[in-house]
Order: sequence, then C-alpha cells, then structure tokens
Amino acid sequence: SGGHIINITSEGSRRVLPFYFSVGTSKAALEAVTRYLAVELAPQGISVNAVSGGYVDTGALDHFPTKDQMLESGRDTPVGRMVTVDDIARVVAFLCTPDADMIRGQVIVVDGGVTLKADF
Repeated sequence: SGGHIINITSEGSRRVLPFYFSVGTSKAALEAVTRYLAVELAPQGISVNAVSGGYVDTGALDHFPTKDQMLESGRDTPVGRMVTVDDIARVVAFLCTPDADMIRGQVIVVDGGVTLKADF
C-alpha cells in the first residue's frame, strides 16, 4: 500500500476562459475528485493532490484561437517570466516526497503569482 496520485489541472477550472468550456469544466471536476480521493485513499497510505498550472507554452495552446493573448498573459507574472513545464514538474516531484506527507486533497497553484494580481 501507499503511493501518490497527482492530478494536473489549470486555472480554467476556476476562471471562465474563452473556448475552454469542455476543458475547464472537466478540470473543475478533477479537482473535486482529488479532494474526495484524498479522504478515501488516505487509510491505504495514498496521498492525492493536484497541481494547477498557469499558462505554459506547450503544444496544447496551439488549439486555442486566443493563444497569443494567453501567452502574453502568462509572461506578465510578478516573477517576470512564464511558467515552465519544469516548474510544474518540480512541484509534482515534491508532492511525492515524505516532506509533503501531510498535504492531502490540495490544489497547488503554480502560476508565478499571476492570479494574485488585481488586473489578471
């Protein structure tokens, strides 16, 4: 027994984004599944969490007509750079370590602070 489940979600689960209905609603459902499974699987030693990424320049953005706007918004972070795949991966890796053992059912936002800004 034991292990880790890390779901990948996005800010579109909490914010309404153009052309994102199907993905956004499924990501919101996945966040609910994360919370429920965290409680259900804890007795077996399985931790369940999610990582919500900001805009990351991957091939997935190619499918959105608003790709250029999304990329610009993603670069306009308080940190001054866009979130990378490695940023997401490092958080996923951390959640699989003993240091994160008491983090359960949480959605960790990795967006460079962009959603903290009043003008996002």
